[in-house]
Amino acid sequence: MNRFATPPEVVERLRSSDYLSDESIATVVFLADRLGKPVLVEGPAGTGKTELAKSVARALDAKLIRLQCYEGVDEAKALYEWNYKKQLLRIQAEGGREQSWEEVETNIFSEDFLLERPLLAAIRSADPTVLLIDEIDKTDFEFEGLLLELLSDFQVSIPEMGTVEAKQIPFVFLTSNNTRELSEALKRRCLYLYLDYPDLEREKAIVLARVPELPEVLADQIVRLVRSIRAMELKKAPSIAETLDWARTLLHLGMTELDEETARRTLTVLLKFQSDVEKVSGHLKIAPNPRDN
Repeated sequence: MNRFATPPEVVERLRSSDYLSDESIATVVFLADRLGKPVLVEGPAGTGKTELAKSVARALDAKLIRLQCYEGVDEAKALYEWNYKKQLLRIQAEGGREQSWEEVETNIFSEDFLLERPLLAAIRSADPTVLLIDEIDKTDFEFEGLLLELLSDFQVSIPEMGTVEAKQIPFVFLTSNNTRELSEALKRRCLYLYLDYPDLEREKAIVLARVPELPEVLADQIVRLVRSIRAMELKKAPSIAETLDWARTLLHLGMTELDEETARRTLTVLLKFQSDVEKVSGHLKIAPNPRDN
């Protein structure tokens, strides 16, 4: 079943979910829907990769299942594990009755003792589902291997129960901040989308959409300054979310136009390292109000 009719429809439905897409993003999402393939979204931290998956879930009125990756995540945390305490209680309860190991195994390796984790829950869901595998680059190649069967055939092999096939094909997003190179085998199974920081006009539109009370002049000054800050060599460039936080901060302070003193006082909303704050503070230049030109 096709969930989007055309790329322009993707743009409109994402906009209704507060995500301002562009043509390249909408095209990849549309093709992922038509081809039934996962989307690998790479790019710097804070460029809206996770938010894209959340917005697609809202646009489709689908359940969002998220696996937050980290170093050392394994099958038990991502796919499934057995409820060992409950299994032990069952064995103890049946202790007085003579039975073969095959009978014991049948009793304790069944649905009642299975603990679903995000990957298994996504393919067993009967409802429309978006599966978000967030920051896949934090895992190792062994974990990538675990994903290959899931992403190729949308099925999972559980030795004690057999093969579990998807009740419906989830819409899958994998995000990566490019901290390491992902395997070719994983990339072959996905459509690829690179999300960089938006251009000035699109980021301004995002700010005005998310903080509609903000004066347009102030929004323009904010995004121009943020873009100039991102061009500096910093430990962490400001994300789109931090731009929005800064916009809301200035709105709460009653600002209608940005001045250097207020910008310096509130830089810690935008920047998260003292060395970055000091560097930016020393080179701070506020773009003039366009109405003054």
